[in-house]
Amino acid sequence: MNISQEIYDQYWEKGWVVVEGVFAPEEVERIAQLALEVTDDEIKRGESSNYSVDFAGDGRTLPRKLISPFEKGTAFQTFVLDSRLRDIIRDLIGVEPLLFADQIFMKPPHFGTAKPYHQDNFYFKCDPADHVITVWVAMDDADESNGCLRYIEGSHKGPVLPHEVPDPEEEYNSVPPTDLIDLSKEVLAEVKKGGVVFHHSKMLHTSHRNESERWRRGYASHWASAETTSEIQTIEKGYFRRYDFLKG
Repeated sequence: MNISQEIYDQYWEKGWVVVEGVFAPEEVERIAQLALEVTDDEIKRGESSNYSVDFAGDGRTLPRKLISPFEKGTAFQTFVLDSRLRDIIRDLIGVEPLLFADQIFMKPPHFGTAKPYHQDNFYFKCDPADHVITVWVAMDDADESNGCLRYIEGSHKGPVLPHEVPDPEEEYNSVPPTDLIDLSKEVLAEVKKGGVVFHHSKMLHTSHRNESERWRRGYASHWASAETTSEIQTIEKGYFRRYDFLKG
């Protein structure tokens, strides 16, 4: 095992863990800048299916999320498939990890919006849930002021909760009823640039608005095993199923 027993135990007991220093700051900065360039180019071309945006009070359009960066070039592919990540994932979940999806989340200074509480496996609908993990690489120092991840510790031990859409204008945000979220167990996953946060597919998690003068960018990737199945097309459409992925 390449990780410590303490890291392994925290992941399975609490549902999440931070591993600092997986990447050098300059490595993640290069990918972060490339993501901003790609998003800016796609905004200019109007390819709205490939990104989402925030709107600043002065009318500016600011990047919020780059969808499927894996498909945008070899630099992203090499980064997300780095053995330093895969080795830790393998140690945590105990099976060979297979990449099925990714996004890069961006919270611009002062205008990065919040993401309400949710569970990834509500969307993925995968089984076994223990084989499905989200990996979040910090491309900036992430803390309370700029919107780091927050978790309800131990929520991965419970069921996938019912989710509903409280705001018709935000159909992409499905959240559990507030009375099912025990905020007394909320913890912050602060992490330094180049560090990585790992969380179980059933973990309740959120992130608040970026109130700082700094960016808060993070590369999220989602992994499963060869034994994982899904009620929908989550696994069937995964990157690892693609001919060009297998060829590489």
